[in-house]
Amino acid sequence: MPEATEKIGNVSQSRYEQIVAELRDVVEQQTRGQFTIGDRALEIEPMRPRGGVVVVETQWTVAESIRRLAEDIGLKANTVKTARWVASRWPKGHRQAGVSYTVHRILADIEDEDERFAAIKTPPAGKGRWTPDEANRRVGRQVENPQTPQEKITAIHSLAQDEQVAAAVTTDLLKRPQVAAKVPVEDKVRVVEEFTRDESVATAAATGLLRRPDVAFKAMSDDTARFQVNHAQTERSRQARDYFDRTSPVAPAVRHIDRTVEFLDLVTACHSFVAAVGRTVPGLRDRTLDESERTIVHENVAKVRATLDWIETAVDTGKVDMDSELARLLKDE
Repeated sequence: MPEATEKIGNVSQSRYEQIVAELRDVVEQQTRGQFTIGDRALEIEPMRPRGGVVVVETQWTVAESIRRLAEDIGLKANTVKTARWVASRWPKGHRQAGVSYTVHRILADIEDEDERFAAIKTPPAGKGRWTPDEANRRVGRQVENPQTPQEKITAIHSLAQDEQVAAAVTTDLLKRPQVAAKVPVEDKVRVVEEFTRDESVATAAATGLLRRPDVAFKAMSDDTARFQVNHAQTERSRQARDYFDRTSPVAPAVRHIDRTVEFLDLVTACHSFVAAVGRTVPGLRDRTLDESERTIVHENVAKVRATLDWIETAVDTGKVDMDSELARLLKDE
């Protein structure tokens, strides 16, 4: 039995080759047509030097002339404008037969004239002819069929220029563990910081993370983080107490109880001191302290005396601020 003929789409290989040959002729005709449009547009409005002033005996601007020509031949003004520019970049002696107008248009971006004329005659290594994607690679543009990782990344960035699309893509990608695992730690930190700029999001994230014992332990190893947590706890308690004092009908009674407790604590502290000293001093009977021991005791007696003065001032006046000397004495306590 004869071997099955390889098919491309719905046609045989031989028929496909016939179609390609036919359409290359069509593309060649289209290329000549596009260059003809450009040449005629150039004839009407030659290219002008960049930044130069050309004195012409006409009231028509370039834009007006191109727009008029486009309307008269049924094309868009931008199409005629582009054809004019491409024709100016490819003088007739440098247009390459068998290369599409699209490739000519893309490679027209090569600024250096000699480099441009040489490039169109030299397809990329391993390629028999120029394709639009290869031409775009040559001039550093985005390709339609990305192949390398960088080209794919560029394509994704291009598609994700809309913020809603970018948000949806980012969310989907970060749900893939294998993707998240390949992201460097420093980049992950930056992503988290960016996502937690909103205070409500940051609060929810921090709360969830600090519920993990290992994370909480490591976080509290940082002095700044530990200080901020302690400060937040103190501030929260203060705010809660302020709110209670402002809104609760029983706040006055509680404040009275607090004052009573503070009075009892102070009396208890004094009693404890007197009792402790009463037990300790008799033990010094018939004992002589050396000079260093006496110095230490005198220093502590000075602190006690200053503290007692502070207590009396607070009780008599209600002022609890300590002077600098007392603060210095009690600094190490």
